[in-house]
Amino acid sequence: MPEQEKNVEHFLELIRKSRRGKFKIYIGMSAGVGKTYRMLQEAHTLLRNGVDVKIGYVETHGRNETQVLLDGLPVIPRRKLFYKGKELEELDMQAIVNLHPEVVVIDELAHTNIEGSKNEKRWQDVMEVLNAGINVISAVNIQHIESLYQEVKKITGIEVAERVPDRVLKEADEVVNIDLTADELVTRLKEGKIYTADKVETALRNFFQSEKILQLRELALKEVASQVERKIETELPRTAHLRPERFLACISSNHEIATKVIRKTARLATYYHSKWYVLYVQTPKEHGDKIGLAAQRHLINNFKLATELGAEVIKTRQSNISKGIFEITEQKDITTICIGKPHLNLFNVILNTAVFNQLLNKLSAADIDIVILS
Repeated sequence: MPEQEKNVEHFLELIRKSRRGKFKIYIGMSAGVGKTYRMLQEAHTLLRNGVDVKIGYVETHGRNETQVLLDGLPVIPRRKLFYKGKELEELDMQAIVNLHPEVVVIDELAHTNIEGSKNEKRWQDVMEVLNAGINVISAVNIQHIESLYQEVKKITGIEVAERVPDRVLKEADEVVNIDLTADELVTRLKEGKIYTADKVETALRNFFQSEKILQLRELALKEVASQVERKIETELPRTAHLRPERFLACISSNHEIATKVIRKTARLATYYHSKWYVLYVQTPKEHGDKIGLAAQRHLINNFKLATELGAEVIKTRQSNISKGIFEITEQKDITTICIGKPHLNLFNVILNTAVFNQLLNKLSAADIDIVILS
């Protein structure tokens, strides 16, 4: 692309960003911490100050204190549609865009839309509303963030199906943590402020155990701290001599290890607010149909996951894996290479090549780190 066209594209991007709505996300460690309650409180304050604020979608879950706060707030009617013989309600994104309020409250960012909706996920609806120049206040629980999937599963034993890509949080102008102690949250549960009485005992035995709540609380606090740091780094002038971090996650066709390396590198890149890449070096042994269909399918899924998490995926053919890594490291000005600890196939190939010694020497001279992820 000629330099003049690049300049025009850059200018257009600045214009689009300036026209885009502001995005605020309330984040919490679990259901019941008070995210929806806080959003409705904020909506009342905005309304009192003459702001055109409307409720696009709020889920009260039958909580009385939250339900009461809806009184007096203008609500945009939900879209009704039939699915498997039942009448269901969904966010009416088009009605929001047509009415064009100054601020709209849209709850449950990770929600999966009913089949037949324009977008598969509610966060995609929110992106369209923002692009229409409408400011959005939304909420999400920490367990719904894509790159934390494995950690949340380890803590809770639950596979969270509805997830939000990390890049959605990066789009936010403001991320606010709604924090409670484990004791406060359990008290709210026992008082019937989160679930109905018949669900309390089951919740206490499963998700609402103090040690689990504490670990989820730590994840939420870290996430918000990371977002604050990103804001500081992007809005305050950076020292010119600082070299920006760039991560390279090296994966093979080993599905489980590759997935973990991708997610952990995504967390590192999010923490450092840096660009990152996923590299797959295809050796002659893996050309064409030399690896099974299942392995090929897993590779494609991992490429898709990496893209969703904000990585640029690089596929290169090279008989020597170390050489392939080094070439990309030079091309992309990488600062940190990430590989998996149990990734024995890749690791053994790397360690058993003379090129790896050259790679280590060059990486050391170029001040590049290698991180072995567990």
